[in-house]
Amino acid sequence: MSAAQPINHNRPPHESFPPDWSYEETVDKVEEIIEQVESGNLELSEIFDQFAIAVEYLHQCETFLSDKKQKMGLLVETLNDRPLEFEF
Repeated sequence: MSAAQPINHNRPPHESFPPDWSYEETVDKVEEIIEQVESGNLELSEIFDQFAIAVEYLHQCETFLSDKKQKMGLLVETLNDRPLEFEF
């Protein structure tokens, strides 16, 4: 299992994620870690290492979702501030 890609939390959210980062792939990685831990085939030190990686992945997902939620809120706010114009 590769190490988690660190996210630079000092940069603005739109610059935080590498271009090839994927929410779905990151969730899949967390699920893989859970399966490895549940298999009982890891040594205790490996379990702790994998747990730390999973926590970083989950933090990345949380940051991603928070950023998207904020952007959606801004879009809805912008939509509510502008009257809809229809041309017939």
